[in-house]
Amino acid sequence: MKVARFHAPGDIRLEEAPRPQGDLVIRVRNCSTCGTDAKILRHGHHRLRPPRVLGHEIAGEVVGTGERVQVIAAIPCGTCPDCRRGRLTVCPNQESMGYDYDGGFAEYMAIPDKVVAVGGVNRIPDGVSYAEASVAEPLACVLNGQELARVGEGDDVVIMGAGPIGCLHVRLARARGANRVFLVDVNQERLAMAADLVQPDAVIDDSAVEQLLKLTGSRGADVVITAAASGQAQEQAIRMAARQGRISFFGGLPKDDPIIACDSNLVHYRELTIVGANGSSPAHNAQALELIASGQVPVADLITHRLPLERVLDGIDLVSRGEAIKVTIEP
Repeated sequence: MKVARFHAPGDIRLEEAPRPQGDLVIRVRNCSTCGTDAKILRHGHHRLRPPRVLGHEIAGEVVGTGERVQVIAAIPCGTCPDCRRGRLTVCPNQESMGYDYDGGFAEYMAIPDKVVAVGGVNRIPDGVSYAEASVAEPLACVLNGQELARVGEGDDVVIMGAGPIGCLHVRLARARGANRVFLVDVNQERLAMAADLVQPDAVIDDSAVEQLLKLTGSRGADVVITAAASGQAQEQAIRMAARQGRISFFGGLPKDDPIIACDSNLVHYRELTIVGANGSSPAHNAQALELIASGQVPVADLITHRLPLERVLDGIDLVSRGEAIKVTIEP
């Protein structure tokens, strides 16, 4: 079978490999690309020991039964104190598909037993395509973030970042009852492409704080979500938040530049809440599939490019340049 295997930064090779063995093997139908894949290609990752097959947004068909399944990316251990208290997203022993185990940029892949043990293999509902099911993993992360930020009925919500995650945040915020959703991005072309698909109430491409305050009558937003790896966006988010607003630092910052300026008095006097968001739990993945199946969060139109495994580098390049919303690989 063919696989796309990472060997070193800048070096992903299409190679032949034996079909994997195991109790649960799937034929990969779709594995969508992610900004994390682009970062790994450029810089590697401290937890990834090459050679490794990348790809963690996975949907496929179980060999032998034909069952259609979606597979989680982040694998909690299920036994540590945090996991036993239901805090699976912050499991200190967490492992990941495409990092610690070979991922979905392959024609076939073996599902580790520990994925099955934590309920990480989900049946794809009828009417949901493999491509749509592969988007359940990033939607699960978005769901975790919005639960932590308590996005709800009547909220004015700002999404900073118009990539695929930002688009999913817009749609989920609407499904959770948001009043208005504003989309922010400094890349005007990407913002226009995303806005055409998800139809936010307004788009903001410059002077973000000033424009948002004007749109909200100087009140600010109930929730601000930074769906971008930008320290500037995080600093702006604090200034955008309304009194008792919630701020989600959804996108992590580069490891060599993680410090931002925070006006502590704004947090203090406005009673702001700042929360992080780290991946998703197996339950979030199952909920994401149901949101897609029910039509509450459509994702099919967000998949702007479908490429064969041989063009996986083209797919990652499209993601890196911001010229696509969602790119899916179809091995």
